[in-house]
Amino acid sequence: MGKLSSFHFPLFHDKTHKTQPRNVIVGRRDLNSIWYPENVIRNQKYNFITFIPMVLFEQFRVFLNLYFLVMACTQFYPVFRVGPLYTYWAPLIFVICVSMMREGYDDIKRAYRDREINSQKYILLNENGDRQSIQSSELQVSDIIIIQKNQRVPADVVLLQTSDKSGTCFIRTDQLDGETDWKLRIASSLTQSQDISLLTSDKNLTGKIHAEPPCLSIHEFNGVISWKGDEPLTVENTLWSGTVLASGEAICCVIYTGSDTRMVMNTSKPRSKIGLVDKEINTLTKLLFLASAILSFVIVGLKGFYGPWYRYLVRFFLLFSYMIPISLRINLDMGKIAYAWFIQKDEEIPGSVVRSSTIPEELGRIGYLLSDKTGTLTQNLMIFKRLHLGTVSYTNENQSEISNALTQQYRTINTPVNETQQTTLPSSKIRSVVKKTGPSKICEAVKALAICHNVTPVFEERSIRSLDSSLELNNGRRSPPDTPLTSATSLNTLNGSDIIELLPTRTVTYQASSPDEIALVEWTEHAGLALVHRDLQTLTLELNSPRQLFHYKILQMFPFTSETKRMGIIVHDEQTDEIIFYLKGADIVMQTIVQYNDWLQEECSNMAREGLRTLVIAKKQLTTEQYQAFEQRLIKARLQTIDRNRRVNEVIETLENDMELLCITGVEDKLQENVRQTLETLRNAGIKVWMLTGDKLETATCIAKSSKLIGRDYDIYTFNQIATRETCLQEINMFKRKNDACLIITGDTLQICLSFYEKELMDIAINCPAVVVCRCSPTQKANVVELLKKYRNHRVRVCAIGDGGNDVSMIQSAHVGIGIVGKEGKQASLAADFSINQFQYLSRLLLVHGRNSYKRSASLSQFVMHRGLIISVMQAIFSTIFYFSSISLYQGFLLVGYGTIYTMFPVFSLVLDQDVRPEIALLYPELYKELSKGRSLSLKTFFLWVLISTYQGAAIMYGAFIIYDDDFIHVVSITFTALILTELFMVALRIHTWHPLMIVGEILSFACYILSLIIFKSYFDTEFLRSWDFIWGVTVITLISCLPLCILKFLQIKFKPPIQQKLMQYATLK
Repeated sequence: MGKLSSFHFPLFHDKTHKTQPRNVIVGRRDLNSIWYPENVIRNQKYNFITFIPMVLFEQFRVFLNLYFLVMACTQFYPVFRVGPLYTYWAPLIFVICVSMMREGYDDIKRAYRDREINSQKYILLNENGDRQSIQSSELQVSDIIIIQKNQRVPADVVLLQTSDKSGTCFIRTDQLDGETDWKLRIASSLTQSQDISLLTSDKNLTGKIHAEPPCLSIHEFNGVISWKGDEPLTVENTLWSGTVLASGEAICCVIYTGSDTRMVMNTSKPRSKIGLVDKEINTLTKLLFLASAILSFVIVGLKGFYGPWYRYLVRFFLLFSYMIPISLRINLDMGKIAYAWFIQKDEEIPGSVVRSSTIPEELGRIGYLLSDKTGTLTQNLMIFKRLHLGTVSYTNENQSEISNALTQQYRTINTPVNETQQTTLPSSKIRSVVKKTGPSKICEAVKALAICHNVTPVFEERSIRSLDSSLELNNGRRSPPDTPLTSATSLNTLNGSDIIELLPTRTVTYQASSPDEIALVEWTEHAGLALVHRDLQTLTLELNSPRQLFHYKILQMFPFTSETKRMGIIVHDEQTDEIIFYLKGADIVMQTIVQYNDWLQEECSNMAREGLRTLVIAKKQLTTEQYQAFEQRLIKARLQTIDRNRRVNEVIETLENDMELLCITGVEDKLQENVRQTLETLRNAGIKVWMLTGDKLETATCIAKSSKLIGRDYDIYTFNQIATRETCLQEINMFKRKNDACLIITGDTLQICLSFYEKELMDIAINCPAVVVCRCSPTQKANVVELLKKYRNHRVRVCAIGDGGNDVSMIQSAHVGIGIVGKEGKQASLAADFSINQFQYLSRLLLVHGRNSYKRSASLSQFVMHRGLIISVMQAIFSTIFYFSSISLYQGFLLVGYGTIYTMFPVFSLVLDQDVRPEIALLYPELYKELSKGRSLSLKTFFLWVLISTYQGAAIMYGAFIIYDDDFIHVVSITFTALILTELFMVALRIHTWHPLMIVGEILSFACYILSLIIFKSYFDTEFLRSWDFIWGVTVITLISCLPLCILKFLQIKFKPPIQQKLMQYATLK
């Protein structure tokens, strides 16, 4: 989505709406006391007034364009004019017009998209309580709107009521946070069962929403709704702009519009990335500018600084201005577009998208690759692998033992309690006895896994029809057609016997914010205890054998956050009348919460070494008095609008102590396909791979080894936890003694080291074969990127690749950001410069397309500069021979045609050239190492081309004067023809692999020149062109300018061929 803004000028409006909490009277826009921004999407960069000035300003910020504008303006003064006006103005106007058309086309497309979104229709409850159609752009704060299924949420709203009687609905947030899982949203209990139309039609009834000022966080919201009582509002009661309603129908109240919405406040323009090739070319153009100035001074100096010498200086400067070709920038930009097209059309890497076409050459200069782990190196496909109970460990191989234990346990409990022991033994004592047995421990662990989560079952559409028909036959009722058959809607309409009868025939999928939780719930289902129903208040489990239903009332839910690293739930067991607090989280936080034990830390470390993601599960039984006191404190904390989260967490932490440790789970995240081969290929290509992950040290180390990120032959040095400068220095000194050792370090330790010895640590780290940073936050990932950019070899570039929203900062900070479309959503993909579907595509993207883009841009830019240099050398020789006259060698159309139709097609066809076939580049990744040295476009190659241009320009001019020493009148025809043939021949000499379009370009350019000889008779003597003197003279001059270069290239290939040439010949022989 784009940026929203008002058409009004915000300078004339009060900024109170940005800084102060707001009190929104529900459904009464007429009572708004302050101004709020209009709900208008405006992605356009320009309007009718600003388009031309702003585009011209952007274009003439470029040095080349500004330079040629100054040169062209001088032609309005007769004393400075060196030719017709169009020789300078035509190329400049052409380049500017192409840029303006591109900008205009893009802006028109943006305007149409804006208009389409702004004109989307929504249903508004008007002041009479009636439904009225209204455009999105006409919505205002306090409006009550009705959002239909699959409709975009037009503004930030509070959910008042849903079509599901449980007050819930699902939304899709992939366009906001990139996550593909549906999110559950809950309507306020004060409004869910009320007639909302009364808020607009009855003036005596007023509902008020107290909301915090607009802020960036999409995961937090603090508010209070007041209507027949007060109730706190959290993010679960809101729908942010840009999300999509995935189920049912929702009635909402608008609280933020336009630039106040979360989506807009989180929309920031990423910084412009300028490629290393562009910087190198800018340096070279400045050298050319300096060379043209020096050459002008030298010629004027030889002529003599007398009379109006400054006029001659300006005129010579104008004559040599073609040394800096204006077509250089447009050729490079068109080349980048071609490279992007090649990448997106490559069938070997389907689904690849180029989102930034300005830096494709950077793919050929990568020296460091920073990769996320989960979803990037691994598939983010979670498979339950291990359940550890302290004394025994279970895997998928002995899952039948767990199923049998569940069956045995429930039969043991039910039979004695219900039949013989109910009158003689209290249930509490029975439970204490049962807990000592193995099946009891298994039962408690599996039950905790089946209860402690935020998973909701969602049933397939085909089951809806069959169930609806059953409902129609039995009850004469039918669920609303737009309400999905979730566990809530299905079980709320059925009695217990119907549930038992219908459940086995339905196909269920699970929706949750984390694939880990889905893996755990699916495992409990396979073990025999399935989640069959979940709504806001209740949760139902089904035991397969013996067939039983277990009902639980959900009293409180504490979602997982990155700060707490744990989630909890308090339920009331309707079977035993117990209140139980279940908690699960990372071992690093749980080990201080559970009761003392001697196996938690050891077993977590063992699982981490196997590459498993671990979770610790615990429980605590609460009395009714304990829970009621806790609930009162929690309600009071949730009603606070200042520091609400901190206060709520403090209340929850009063329960998180002395909990009973139930089990540890181990979940495997499978490696991406061919990830080992890809990492090995990248390592052979000279690319050093760093893994930055939020996982624990043991898990990260195991994945690094299993993926072959760290080879078997490499030593590993793991930084110990440090807290002081002395221990930090000691660790760094110990690491220095390790030669070629891979570094493994935690984010906290890295932060401390960088605060004391940043340069010392980075000087060592950048030379490590591989680095693993674990327990790394998104901000630390971006900081590592910045450090690498600061201390790296400046000839190579830093690339970052990831798949989740926590990788966006790293991706945007790197020289090249690559996003993978994964299970965590599209946020990383949308923020990246390049998007791929699988990690294994990276090797082809870098080794093939990166190589080709860099090599082609280097050749293209050098040929365009050669084209300007050679004509400038010829102009200099012409001026010196004819007594330092400041007269142009070629007039009018010849100068314009030389840089366009005569040479443009063959020179631009170099974007099709490839020095190495793709299969060779992938088979021998060592070839990629040469690219990082930047030898294809350097000062050495630049001065080599200057030398070649000087020789060829001199050969053509002096050759023409020597052969036709008595016929200077035809010097233009002879030298210009030889110049065109030389350029065409040089392009052919440079090509490594011929493409049919290259041949077409050569023939087309030569045909255009022949045609111009016939048409433009004022520039050429037709009779002389038909003579043998012209033909043999041009042939000899062309051979003199090109033949030595052909001989040198032949000798180089014969006696000292480049390595890629040898490999190509070897592959051809095979």
